[in-house]
Formats: sequence, structure tokens, C-alpha cells
Amino acid sequence: MGKVRELRELGDAELLERVESLKEELFNLRFQLATGQLDNPMRIKQVRHEIARILTVLRERELEGAPAGSEEER
Repeated sequence: MGKVRELRELGDAELLERVESLKEELFNLRFQLATGQLDNPMRIKQVRHEIARILTVLRERELEGAPAGSEEER
């Protein structure tokens, strides 16, 4: 997947910024869906998947930095 590779090249700040903008877009898309103005309902799914990809990359980085066996108790 070329998309994930591109995301891994970005910094954490850029990824977090992108997540925020995508969440805002998702909010607007849901609002359009509720009011019947949404032209492309598939865009909601695409935005959700993009957010998930970014959060996955961020979580991978978080786990790489943690020492083995240092999981927090829940």
C-alpha cells in the first residue's frame, strides 16, 4: 500500500494535524448526510479509513518506543 508508506514518512505533528482535519471533514459529511445534501456517501467510509490508517501509524510508533514488557495495567 503506497498510502501507508507515505503516512509513515510524515512526522507525528503532521499526522495529528491531518487527523484533526479529517475529523472535521467527517463531521461535515455526517451533517450533509443528515440534511440530505451529501453527493458521495462513499466519502464517509474513505475518511474513516484514512483516520484509522493514521492512528495505526501513530500507535505503531508509540509501541516501537516502549520497552518490551512495560505494558500498563488496565
